[in-house]
Amino acid sequence: MTNPSVTIVGAGLGGLVLARVLHVHGIPSTVYEAERSPADRAQGGLLDIHEYNGQPALAAAGLTAQFRRIVLPGRESYRVVDRDGTVLFDRPDDGSGDSPEVPRAALRRMLLDSLPPGAVRWGHKLASVRGRGSYELTFADGTSVVTDALVGADGAWSRVRPLLTDATPAYGGTAAIETFLFDADRRHPATARVVGGGSLFAFDTRASGKLFLGHREADGNLHAYLWLSRPLAWFTTVDFDSPAAATARIAREV
Repeated sequence: MTNPSVTIVGAGLGGLVLARVLHVHGIPSTVYEAERSPADRAQGGLLDIHEYNGQPALAAAGLTAQFRRIVLPGRESYRVVDRDGTVLFDRPDDGSGDSPEVPRAALRRMLLDSLPPGAVRWGHKLASVRGRGSYELTFADGTSVVTDALVGADGAWSRVRPLLTDATPAYGGTAAIETFLFDADRRHPATARVVGGGSLFAFDTRASGKLFLGHREADGNLHAYLWLSRPLAWFTTVDFDSPAAATARIAREV
């Protein structure tokens, strides 16, 4: 086949890296994304880019230099403590680490900027897809496209995956509750000192399935997660619409 049309569903990091690699090799593609714009929602916290997978992918995309410019220095320091605060492991970031940290939003912006104008079609929520050999995609607004090659990069609840398998996501038994401490060095100095310049892991060795993780973001904020092994129904009992009630309920688990 000459000049096949290539469609990628999902403008997350995986879909954008693929679109960029194809572009580098002179193969045009179109990315369809449900979000209305790059600013439609927050993109999460930091992402460590490992030397055995993420960095080779960015090298294949010709973006190593751009990637290095958004790396956050000092974020590869790791500290592990037990429930009482006893330090079990403390490794500072001396610059020799192999998995530098970058903000997800900055990485996504870098990838978007590397694509030709119009490569990403925003506001296209995939409703259904059918075909084999060639594929017809229908979007929530009623429009449709036909493509020769189709890549599903649309996350856990992918609309493309059912073309290959009937497997669906299932709860694995552990979930995370996340929060932020803003302007941490000024407003929460003691916590900021404990976390340090990178990441803090706190384990409760007396209770399985309980982990606290905090890491320093690019803007002076601390991003914190409490991982709990609980039945999925347990999380529905927490009133997350009420910060005070949710905080009180979660504190009882810590």
